[in-house]
Amino acid sequence: MTIINKIRAVYFSPTGTTRKIVTATAKGLSRALKTDLEEYDFTLPKARTQSLRFTDSDLVVLGTPVYAGRVPNVLLPYLNTMQGNGALAVPVVLFGNRDYDDALIELRDILENNGLHTIAAGAFVGEHSFSRILAKDRPDMKDMDIVDEFVRKISEKYKTDTLSHPIPVSGTPYPYRGYYTPRDRQGTPVDIRKVKPLTNDRCNDCKRCAKVCPMGSISYENVREFTGICIKCGACIKKCPKQAKYYEDAGYLYHQHELEEGLTRRAENTLFI
Repeated sequence: MTIINKIRAVYFSPTGTTRKIVTATAKGLSRALKTDLEEYDFTLPKARTQSLRFTDSDLVVLGTPVYAGRVPNVLLPYLNTMQGNGALAVPVVLFGNRDYDDALIELRDILENNGLHTIAAGAFVGEHSFSRILAKDRPDMKDMDIVDEFVRKISEKYKTDTLSHPIPVSGTPYPYRGYYTPRDRQGTPVDIRKVKPLTNDRCNDCKRCAKVCPMGSISYENVREFTGICIKCGACIKKCPKQAKYYEDAGYLYHQHELEEGLTRRAENTLFI
C-alpha cells in the first residue's frame, strides 16, 4: 500500500466554490486517513510564480472551475510546471449548472502527464460565475453530503489498496472538444472574450476588486481600468461590497439570461472512484 503522510488541498477559486469542495474533501480525507493537511491557493498571480511540487507520500486534491467546458486555458502553462513525483491525486472540477464537458478528463490528464497518479475524481456544481441565481448558493448542504460520500469512498478505496490509475472519467479523450461557444437565436456565435465589467457610481475605491482579480488585471490606482485580460471569473463582481461592478455588453447579457432561463433544473454532482 502507498503510504500517505500528507493531504494537499490545491485550488484555483476566484469566487470560492472550488475552494469549498476541495478543502472539504481534503479535510475529510485528512481525518479519515489520520494524516497532516496542507492547503495551497493558486488563485492570485503571485501564487502562480511558485511551481507545484509533490512527493510520493502526498495525496493531492486539486481543483479548478470549468470555463467554457474546459480547464481555464490561462492556467495551463502553470499547471504543466507541476512536479508530481508519484503523488496520488484526486482531480475536482466545479461547473455552473450547465455541464463540465471535457474539463475533468483534461484535468485528469494534466495531473497524469505531470507525474501524479489519479485514483478518484469529481465534478461538482457551484454558483455560476456569470450569475447570482444560476445554481444559487451551491455548493449547498446537499452537495456537502455528496462530498462526505466522496471522502468515504476514496478512503475505502485507499484502505483496500485498489489504486489503479488513471481513474476513468467522462469526457472526450485528447484531442478534447473545443471550448463551449454561446450562440444567439440565429445560431451565430456570441464572442464575449474581450468583454470586461464596468464600474458604477457606488464604487468607493476600496480596491477589493483589484485585490481579488486572479489575473491582476484591475488597476490598483484606477479600479475602472483594466491592464490585462478578463476571464469572466466573477470575483470582482461577487466580492464587491458595494455591488459596483457590472456588465452591459449585449452579447454577455444575452448569454447570461439564456443560461439562467434554460438551466433551472438542479444539476447533479458526479463521482468517479
